[in-house]
Amino acid sequence: MSKYGNKKTMCDGYQFDSQAEAKYYEQLKWLKHAKQIKSFKWQPRYLLQEGFKKNGRTIRKVEYVADFEVKHLDGSIEVIDVKGVETEVFNLKRKWFDRLYLYRLSVIAYDEDLGFIELDKLKKLKRKAVKKSAKHTNRRRSASLGTARR
Repeated sequence: MSKYGNKKTMCDGYQFDSQAEAKYYEQLKWLKHAKQIKSFKWQPRYLLQEGFKKNGRTIRKVEYVADFEVKHLDGSIEVIDVKGVETEVFNLKRKWFDRLYLYRLSVIAYDEDLGFIELDKLKKLKRKAVKKSAKHTNRRRSASLGTARR
């Protein structure tokens, strides 16, 4: 298990970093079989910065390894990363990727109720649910305080 609570999962001889990533792989296989997408790649690499030498030191290249690259029927390419948690390193590499590549980068998460959903949308829904829950709790609390005063 990783430090983010993900369980490594084997599927078709590939080791995925999480069960959600393996589940999305299964979905992509089905989409390809159903001719909804042209093709997909697992763990494509994108060069963010070439390696170089400076002051006698060798600085290694910087790469972003996505979870999947999907080629759609119209020929467009979408890069997909399945995340449960966005790290600072990922956010930095995402900005770098967006600067260098024209491909759409979709960051998705798996939710038991909603299935696969863009991570930003899931975070918004969860924030709304927390606010709604807090408002409801405050109403009950103020209602009970009001009756206690009488």
